Amino acid sequence: MFEAIVRRGTLLAVGILVVCLFGIMALLRVPVQMIPDLEVRTISIRTSWPGATPQDVEKEILIEQERYLRNVTGVQRMLSSASTGSARVELEFPFGTDINDALIRVANALAQVSSYPENVDEPRVFTSSFSSNSFMFFRVQPVEGNPRGLRMEEMNDFLDERIRTPLERIDGVSEVRIWGGIERQAQVFVDPRLLAERGVSLMEVRDALRARNRDISGGDIDSGKRRYLLRTVGRFDDLDDLRQLIIDERAGTLIRLTDVAEVRADHSEIRQLSFANGQPGLSLSVRRESGSNVIDIKQRMLPVLDELNRDVLAPVGMQIYLTSDDVRYVEDSLANVWQNLAIGAALASLVLYLFLRSLPGTLIAVVGLPLCTIAALIGLQLTGRTINVISMAGVAFAIGMTLDNTIVVLENIER
Repeated sequence: MFEAIVRRGTLLAVGILVVCLFGIMALLRVPVQMIPDLEVRTISIRTSWPGATPQDVEKEILIEQERYLRNVTGVQRMLSSASTGSARVELEFPFGTDINDALIRVANALAQVSSYPENVDEPRVFTSSFSSNSFMFFRVQPVEGNPRGLRMEEMNDFLDERIRTPLERIDGVSEVRIWGGIERQAQVFVDPRLLAERGVSLMEVRDALRARNRDISGGDIDSGKRRYLLRTVGRFDDLDDLRQLIIDERAGTLIRLTDVAEVRADHSEIRQLSFANGQPGLSLSVRRESGSNVIDIKQRMLPVLDELNRDVLAPVGMQIYLTSDDVRYVEDSLANVWQNLAIGAALASLVLYLFLRSLPGTLIAVVGLPLCTIAALIGLQLTGRTINVISMAGVAFAIGMTLDNTIVVLENIER
């Protein structure tokens, strides 16, 4: 068979050119990143209980969740932690586990928890892996001198509305997180003296706020050939609506929230601050989608950043700039691998020529090196792999083995 292939030199040359063409196309399409996408086998459950102590979180949330989660099939290890206002459980599964099936089993186990304390948010279930960590980090700070006197910790909502969305629209970006800021909120400061004068308890105020600030579905009404959907709109649109909330009626007099409390728009309590070079600001981190090309994401993101700086941030006295990213390490690492690969190929060719003492025989071996590399790129694309440090190191080892085999074949031919 091999003799028949060698005798048809034109057909063989065309086949090699086709392989080169598809290899170049694969080189342009295969994603580039630092390390391969790792198999996700960890499921995290996060439950928020604002204002609760770690002891209460452990007793009321973690113990109840662990009671059912320990029965989930396939759990290899379970780690739980309680902090102020938050509970976190991590479930680790062995390699080869269908993570989607595991998510369903975990959700079913959490559904068996009978009840949570009041004000506890619904548990969030999500998966995570090292390869999906943030790879780009940005910094938002006032322009030099801070002429507008901005308090950067209060700019969290502005960045969430004007900066996060354009960045998350970029192809390949999974999530953009903002650190170091505080969110806007409506604050109600109740006066105990006014409550006592009107005979209203603090619990009544809380229940009235909770019962009023929500939309309720009223079902539907059929009228002939038409169907009308009923919906009671009850959420507050502004602070004036909140101030006019009716708490109770005593002796024919309506007691409103503004009669017993002061309502104002402010920000939440400062729990985290972000500084760079001694200057306050906000930090942004970018996570990529699995299998995306980090180099392409950076190239698409930089023009968007210039546009946001010019049209959105500069008019309000702020600026955004890139602080660090893994792309430079990816490029440097891959360049180092390619450089070592080229040096190794050159030295191997020189040694091969010194031993063979034949330029045609050496050229035959040397031509096979780029062909094998291009063929390897086709294999990476067909198997859904990426160009990374590990895969390129494997290609380098394979090329070394190819050169060894070439020497053996040439020796047999010569013999």
